[in-house]
Amino acid sequence: MRNIVAVSFLALILLLCSSSKLTFRKAYKLRTVVIDAGHGGKDIGCNGKFSHEADVALELALQVGALIEKNLPDVKVIYTRDDDTFVELADRAGIANKNNADLFISIHLNAGPSAAHGTESYTMGLQKSEGNLMVAKRENAVILKEDNYQDKYDGFDPNSPQSHILFALQQSAYIDNSLRFAGKVEQEFKTKVGRSSRGVKQAPFLVLWRSYMPSVLIECGFLTNPTEEKYLNDKSGQSYMASGIYRAFKAYKQELEAMN
Repeated sequence: MRNIVAVSFLALILLLCSSSKLTFRKAYKLRTVVIDAGHGGKDIGCNGKFSHEADVALELALQVGALIEKNLPDVKVIYTRDDDTFVELADRAGIANKNNADLFISIHLNAGPSAAHGTESYTMGLQKSEGNLMVAKRENAVILKEDNYQDKYDGFDPNSPQSHILFALQQSAYIDNSLRFAGKVEQEFKTKVGRSSRGVKQAPFLVLWRSYMPSVLIECGFLTNPTEEKYLNDKSGQSYMASGIYRAFKAYKQELEAMN
């Protein structure tokens, strides 16, 4: 009888301890976001007729960050650059990793034929079309401006499809939430901002490769399209775009935290 009581008492203690752990488990909070304005400094990115990718990307990145800081004060916003400076691709991911970011957002502008238009958001992954790979190659080519890039990126060749495939496999652990956020961005652009969305895509971007958290690269439009270049350099157009990214971020944060 004493043994039964002792066993029952021990079981009760274990149950209480287990319940206590469940009760006091720390709920997930999205606390830190790193916003990356693509290119900068000696790397101007793609060109429109009167503007450069690096400049427009910086304006959009700063506006997105300001909206988050104003409306979501519990979130820490960190920029990979807040002026016209050159930051190496590996260092951009390094900033996110060093600060234990919960999300990495890289903002870019696209290039193509003058008729090409629309937004598209990329997560790290194997290219599903030649077009996706071409966008990745263009954005990855910035490493040619870095010293000793072959050593820094383990022999990566921006002109080799094989190199892109190998690097695409390393962000798979974060793909679900990366796709979750990217989908919300494109939904905002399409339904609220009124932009033409080319959808969510996957391609092997070096800037996303070494980030150890969900990461998305947003192509906000084509500077090579005269109409889109004008829109993306207009204060109202930039405000609409930044607001769309902010709303997507807010919805993503709320959705993840509601899963606790």
